[in-house]
Amino acid sequence: MGFNEKQEELVKESWEMMKEDVPGFSLYFFTQILEIAPSAKGLFSFLKDTDEIPQNNPKLKAHALKVFKMTCESAIQLREKGEVVVSGSTLKYLGSVHLQKGISGPQFEVVKEALLRTVEKGVGEKWCDEMKGAWSEAYDQLAAAIQAEMNKEALEINP
Repeated sequence: MGFNEKQEELVKESWEMMKEDVPGFSLYFFTQILEIAPSAKGLFSFLKDTDEIPQNNPKLKAHALKVFKMTCESAIQLREKGEVVVSGSTLKYLGSVHLQKGISGPQFEVVKEALLRTVEKGVGEKWCDEMKGAWSEAYDQLAAAIQAEMNKEALEINP
């Protein structure tokens, strides 16, 4: 399914609202991931062996910011470019890391749910089914690009 003009407009509008506090929404995004799937904590070297509150972890803050920003910015460019726009080396790296960590479909769904919760919090009363659909489509296309890269890498490892 393509990403239409209305979806692009909704994603851009909500991203503009969230840009006012990207660090805060990034952290909220990651706390949602950990709330939905507490076992995900073990996937992050900087969280594995600590009981520290994630909000106080500077490495988590930096990682969350990078992931949230890349996810949102790739969504913004989706219609214009017709595909997920993440540099080839970044996409290859994401595929490699996710493959090494054993990430699969259910984990991508956890991240999607966390993203949708974050956008809903970010836009407040402007949240609607159309906006949810737009962000879902954008995220699904990013996840599909990462999974395609994971599959390529898996074939290189086990031809």
